[in-house]
Amino acid sequence: MSATVTARRGSARNARLALAGAAVARLALAGAADLTARPAGAPWRRMNYAGRPVTLLGGPALAVSATATAVLGAAPGTRAADAVVGGVSGLVGGYDDLAGARPEQARDKGLAGHLRALREGRVSAGAVKVAGIGAAAAVAALLTSRGSGARAGRLVDGVLTTGLVAGSANLLNLLDLRPGRAGKAGVLAAAAGLGGPAGGLVAGPLGATLATLPADLGERVMLGDAGANALGALIGLRLAASPSRVVRAGLLATITGLTLASEKVSFTKVIEATPGLRELDRLGRRPA
Repeated sequence: MSATVTARRGSARNARLALAGAAVARLALAGAADLTARPAGAPWRRMNYAGRPVTLLGGPALAVSATATAVLGAAPGTRAADAVVGGVSGLVGGYDDLAGARPEQARDKGLAGHLRALREGRVSAGAVKVAGIGAAAAVAALLTSRGSGARAGRLVDGVLTTGLVAGSANLLNLLDLRPGRAGKAGVLAAAAGLGGPAGGLVAGPLGATLATLPADLGERVMLGDAGANALGALIGLRLAASPSRVVRAGLLATITGLTLASEKVSFTKVIEATPGLRELDRLGRRPA
């Protein structure tokens, strides 16, 4: 079979997965809209940055649809890892969405906030989330371990996979400060990862995110921790599938650098001050 025929078949399969992801997401969003109007949806309601009412139930809708279709599109042998990172990240992210809104958790934001809470003898909801995602990432590293090579090399691969999954989950969540921002970043990252044997992993999440974007940009839903963490973790697992250890190390260094920078620098201010990024960020958004 020629490389051209193989590529065409891969593209057709990815297109079907993207459509499946979009369809599942639309169904999940319809369920979220119905639940939002009921008393059970009250804990998920928030006021966004512009003071408009939104629901965080868009996050679980995206987490479920992205994870399910990532598992469907993953290569044999990696499906369990996809289910673990998407499912656990969405679950603990949802926990942080709910528990993190409690008044006593108001100061426990960012790495510094989580560490301060631990020094005070408390475990913040964010710390629970970080631990859960880190554990899921480590399990995924074991499940996708490259069987050959020196022990030291396998250890490095495990560290890179764990870091890429956990780091991507956290970084995408850091972008969820304006409507559509995290979703757009997720779409771009997933689209960039469609090529190669592991591309099917992100095809379904790409479709699911595209289907969620209108409601996110329209300020009817927010992705919250549940949606952003799950999508980011799945993208991180796709990054970890790169055959080049040097590329994976470079990606992890970039993600780590951006995460550390977020403790000191406002991403929103940087985006607003950067031509191109500013216009992309505002694309499709309602005026504040």
